[in-house]
Amino acid sequence: MLSRARIDELLTGHGLAPRRDLGQNFVGDPNTVRRIARLAGVGAGDHVVEIGAGVGSLTLALVETGAAVTAVEVDRGLVRVLHEVLAGSDVRIVEGDALRLDWPHVLGDERWILVANLPYNVATPLVADLLDGVPQIERMLVMVQREVGERLCAAPRTPAYGAVSVKVAFWATSRIVGLVPASVFVPRPNVESALVEITRRPSPATDAPPAELFRLVRTAFGQRRKMLRRSLADVVASATFVEAGIDATRRPEELDVVEWGRLTNAHLAAG
Repeated sequence: MLSRARIDELLTGHGLAPRRDLGQNFVGDPNTVRRIARLAGVGAGDHVVEIGAGVGSLTLALVETGAAVTAVEVDRGLVRVLHEVLAGSDVRIVEGDALRLDWPHVLGDERWILVANLPYNVATPLVADLLDGVPQIERMLVMVQREVGERLCAAPRTPAYGAVSVKVAFWATSRIVGLVPASVFVPRPNVESALVEITRRPSPATDAPPAELFRLVRTAFGQRRKMLRRSLADVVASATFVEAGIDATRRPEELDVVEWGRLTNAHLAAG
């Protein structure tokens, strides 16, 4: 495992420093990365993909479990560090931007588990994109900013509930399984982190077409303080709310994913 001193040594030796533009914060505490690997519940026979492998702190803990690990990293300098840290292991290192990777090519037909300390600047869109388009990833254990984690797992009628909460609930179940203090990171961020477990459902929470459902959700949450009859006035007819059994005076954060599905299906049926 990598200590803070070893991380500093590796970065200095390769002429590197953590990049704010890539949201780089590396874990310098062996107990924390082993805890993440343990919570992920991975082991021999599992295919694990790690996004934002950085200097390899978490990667080493995943290798210890006996899982087959694929490490994805966009920073070419850190890819060199990974090759040094992981020399002699069977880890497959993929250089590329996770938001633009050809995931079917990288993952093939296997069933995968994502375990990652996600870069702060891409965590939300990345989780959303993987749920939308990469069904090979059946489960995730991701470390994100606590505020982001709360939004991913938020229930209706809570302050954190938003469009991304609906998207996660459509595809998966989710929960926060732990918190991680800022003190374990290099460099130290200004926020606490959360460990979020996301498990893909066997089938979506509603049979509504996802593209149309998410379009309605985004439109409504664009004016989240307004009643639905106002935020969706240019999209959904008044009679459609009645048909769906949805009170149009409710606000977006009051609807759960099943209700969003009913509204979407009624909207599509109305033409």
